[in-house]
Amino acid sequence: MFKFVTIYRRVDDEDALETFFATTHLQLAEKLPGLLKSEVSRIHGKPGGESRYHLMYELYFESRLWFDRALATPTGVQFIQALKPWADAHLMTWFFSEAFEEATTARRLYFNAEEIGYLPPFTDEEE
Repeated sequence: MFKFVTIYRRVDDEDALETFFATTHLQLAEKLPGLLKSEVSRIHGKPGGESRYHLMYELYFESRLWFDRALATPTGVQFIQALKPWADAHLMTWFFSEAFEEATTARRLYFNAEEIGYLPPFTDEEE
């Protein structure tokens, strides 16, 4: 699996951050083709005290190819353009990575993509 992660720092105007996240970041991300799952983490602290981070958002794709294709769509371009000012202002960190997960039997039974009818928007063979 391949994931794209954004981590927002704490800011003085948390309402502005939350509004941007809810009305722009989240809305555009959910429209990205090939998105398999997303996770929002509201950060409450770190061992020993307060964290400088406020929120983390992770987007999961089947592979780097699917991620790249998603970003090449009009929605993907709009998504990156919307996030860039936050990254340029050092209010957000962003990165992508390979993600590995060990699925337990219970998890495999709970989420079987083929069984629930998930159809990928394209295949790895498409160019």
